Amino acid sequence: MAKIQSINAIDIGSSKITCLITNPSQDGVKINVVGVATVPSRGVRKGQIVNIEECVGAITDCVESAERMSGLGVDSAFVSISGEHIGSQNSHGLVAIRETDEEISADDVFRVIEAARAVSLPSSREIIHVLPSEFVVDSQRGIKDPTGMSGVRLETEAHLITGLSPAIKNVTRCVSELGVSVVGLVFTGLASAEAVLTETDKELGVALVDIGGGTTSICIYLEGSCVYSAVIPVGAKKISDDIAIGLQVSVDSAEKIKHYVSKPKVARDEDDQKTVDDIDLTKLGLSEDVKKVSRKTIVEGIIRPRLNEIFAMVGQVIKQSGYEDQTPAGVVLTGGGSLTVNCTEACRRVLQLPAKIGLPTGLSGMIEEISTPSATAAVGLIIYGYRRKDEMTPSGFNLSGMIKGIPGKQLAGRVVEFIKSFLP
Repeated sequence: MAKIQSINAIDIGSSKITCLITNPSQDGVKINVVGVATVPSRGVRKGQIVNIEECVGAITDCVESAERMSGLGVDSAFVSISGEHIGSQNSHGLVAIRETDEEISADDVFRVIEAARAVSLPSSREIIHVLPSEFVVDSQRGIKDPTGMSGVRLETEAHLITGLSPAIKNVTRCVSELGVSVVGLVFTGLASAEAVLTETDKELGVALVDIGGGTTSICIYLEGSCVYSAVIPVGAKKISDDIAIGLQVSVDSAEKIKHYVSKPKVARDEDDQKTVDDIDLTKLGLSEDVKKVSRKTIVEGIIRPRLNEIFAMVGQVIKQSGYEDQTPAGVVLTGGGSLTVNCTEACRRVLQLPAKIGLPTGLSGMIEEISTPSATAAVGLIIYGYRRKDEMTPSGFNLSGMIKGIPGKQLAGRVVEFIKSFLP
């Protein structure tokens, strides 16, 4: 196998932008982080780019900082995409095997995935991911890899993740302005799942909830595959806005207060030297003339109602998916918003499901700064990229590469070529 090249990631979020530069170890087993940078996001609102110039400036600052740390240049990267425009639907693909006396080949699998891709979409939307959940060979269901099997009829059930073409082009344009080529656009929820979900979680049935600054991304996994995905246009920034309104302080001050009350109790006690209900705000360096505030007022009166609202919306999405009673592994929370005080408790209370915080794993090297839920999407982009890098062969993708995702518009032109072979 040819030497695996480095993979880079740019996570464009509503509150921050993160760039990771990685190199594989000599044995190809470990993925070493050699450059990492995070800057406040600009020109992005609720996951979508609203100001090209400001966003390009923020991405430039982030990438240049990571390049200085690593001493390497970034010429290509996997990039995250999110926003309320993200949609999903399930599709069915069917093809006849050309040579009945031969085994099912990778080309047959390619054709059936293309058949699943051939759905009617508005002209303003395009496919970002095609995620087959199972293959069916001559009515035999539950097959994950049909290559080498004998049959005359091949089908697939696939999950399609789509987005608005203008939003997709805006993300690509902002990154391309830096001279960085976009190797692949990856839905934020899918990237986060790569970093925090175990194979056991995916097999049992689990809901991943990535609470970002401006949006909350949801992916539901069942029997090892993603079967539903959605985005809610509410994130952790709403909590800061509520604190700002309730205490009549600036949003920046509200962010500091939110992070302070969300600290583990031991850390707060070390700061205060004693446990008190009133929080001394003077030590937080706020610009406003606010001396003290009741912690209970912030946590119970302001933060809790907003968390309840967010998880009520998540519950509605899970109910709409049709998989409401098929997630025994519960909910895995990640993203910066999952660090909000009492977040897991609110999730368990509202959804009546087990809940835990998912920490990103799978990387080594300079990982101190990214061993937190707020960096999950960036870490997931790297893992997503390496898994698909390993699946590249001299002749192209092998089967497992295709069944886990195919780039948006790269292969669409071949649909017409194979359209007549879809029917038996």
